[in-house]
Amino acid sequence: MLRIALEQFCEIGYVGTSLQNIADRAGYSKSSVLYHFASKEALLEAAIAPAVDQLDALLTHSINRISSAELREAFVEEFIDYLLEFRLQAHVIINQGQSLAGIPTIDRARQSIDRLSESFMAELPTTAQRIRLGVALAGAAYVLVAVPPMAEEVVPIQDVRAALIAVVSELVTPLSLQHTVSSTTLSSTPSL
Repeated sequence: MLRIALEQFCEIGYVGTSLQNIADRAGYSKSSVLYHFASKEALLEAAIAPAVDQLDALLTHSINRISSAELREAFVEEFIDYLLEFRLQAHVIINQGQSLAGIPTIDRARQSIDRLSESFMAELPTTAQRIRLGVALAGAAYVLVAVPPMAEEVVPIQDVRAALIAVVSELVTPLSLQHTVSSTTLSSTPSL
């Protein structure tokens, strides 16, 4: 029932989705849904909470993990895997978060994202590095939530995962390392 509710919240929007609609799609009566969830908000909370709990854990010390060459690869893979696992929840948080302000789990998700943004500002030394990290993380999230959640998968999920990991990894590599790699690549390219 939680999956169906999330699909409806993504497809129709939280405001446009009724408990009756969710019950009909799930094959239950509205009273059955209300037996388990006191309200549509309680259903949203139950559907989103596991993703927000995982987000809090994932983002803890994320800047330290991104700036460490040894930890960066693992962080990027965990981040992409998180987005793939909680794509519907991320869709609701990203696309409807502002209009759902005041719902505790949504507010907690937005606070986690705000804390990450504040750590970008405090811990990354240059504007370019802050922008690169923001584009990498937010871009990966947006790529996965911009596609309608109910759309048929055209590209195998493993291909999407590999491509996102490669692109995000490239973007979060510190600028000084990228400059060194680019210079080395250019200087070792034979002249024509």
